Amino acid sequence: MTTTTLISTLVITATLAMISFWLPPITPDTEKLSPYECGFDPLGSARLPFSIRFFLVAILFLLFDLEIALLLPTPWGSQLTTPLTSLLLATLILIMLTVGLAYEWSQGGLDWAE
Repeated sequence: MTTTTLISTLVITATLAMISFWLPPITPDTEKLSPYECGFDPLGSARLPFSIRFFLVAILFLLFDLEIALLLPTPWGSQLTTPLTSLLLATLILIMLTVGLAYEWSQGGLDWAE
C-alpha cells in the first residue's frame, strides 16, 4: 500500500466522519425517544391482541433471505469438477421454496384482509 493511498484513505475517512456529525437533524421526537420503536405502546397493557399476519410475513421474509444465503455460492459451485450436482441442489432449493410460496399464497396466508 503506497503512502498516497494511505493518506487519501485517511483523509476521506476523516472527512466522512466529520460530515456524519453535522448532517443528521438533531430534533428527536417522542417516537424516537420511546424505548420501543416497534409500534407497540410500552406503557399499555401487555395483553393486547396483535396481528399474526405481521409475524407470518416476517417469517416468510426471513425464509427467502435464507434462500439467498443458500444460493449465493452457486456461481462458485459451477466451477467444481461436478457442477451438475451443485446446480441440481440449487434448483431443488428453488423448487421447494416456490412450491411452499404457492401453497401459502393459495391458502390466503399472504392476504392482509381477513
